Amino acid sequence: MESIVAKFVSNKDESVRLFSNPLLEYFSHIHPITPVVFYLPIIMYFGWRGVATTSVIMTLLFFVIGVFLWTILEYILHRFVFHYEPKTQWGKYIHFLSHGIHHDYPKDSTRLVMPLLVSVPIGIVTFAVFYGVFGVNHSAAFAGIVFGYVSYDSIHYATHHFHLKGRIGKFLKTYHLRHHYSDDHSAYGVSNPLWDYVFQTTPKRSDVPSGKGISETQDTVSP
Repeated sequence: MESIVAKFVSNKDESVRLFSNPLLEYFSHIHPITPVVFYLPIIMYFGWRGVATTSVIMTLLFFVIGVFLWTILEYILHRFVFHYEPKTQWGKYIHFLSHGIHHDYPKDSTRLVMPLLVSVPIGIVTFAVFYGVFGVNHSAAFAGIVFGYVSYDSIHYATHHFHLKGRIGKFLKTYHLRHHYSDDHSAYGVSNPLWDYVFQTTPKRSDVPSGKGISETQDTVSP
């Protein structure tokens, strides 16, 4: 299958229509602040529940465990689900809807974060799994993984639309844009590069364009 990098890439904040059905088309767009507004109260509630049912120490411990589990899930989803190369036309269509369109229109601000129609069902399944696995500590762990997800979505949006400053901000921006404009088979971590280092999927220095292209201090990138 042809690499996503080799396909059409728009470097403007623009959208393309995906569905003829106006309702489906409407719900395929989402304001980037939505995950923060929607999930922050959920994080706070389950954090409070963790303290109320266990202790501050146990809540902090399982909150961190939840965040850590998100970093693994982020890597697995991005590498093995979003970048799975389907063989059928139907599979290619689903792949384009789920992630391919983001590589074609990486600066589309209304399709950068996950729609609630997708993230909420995933969250419900995750909660059920955590409830069974972590028992009384499920609230803190769930708050942690949701916090990890919201952080990921926020960082992802920022790498495409903000002029990030500081060593960490510049690194995350450059690192993710290498995935888009140099090699889409590397740099799967967006909020952090931990599992790229573990599984040796960090981008090669030779993959970074010289001259124009990826820059640690530019807000736009030319492929």
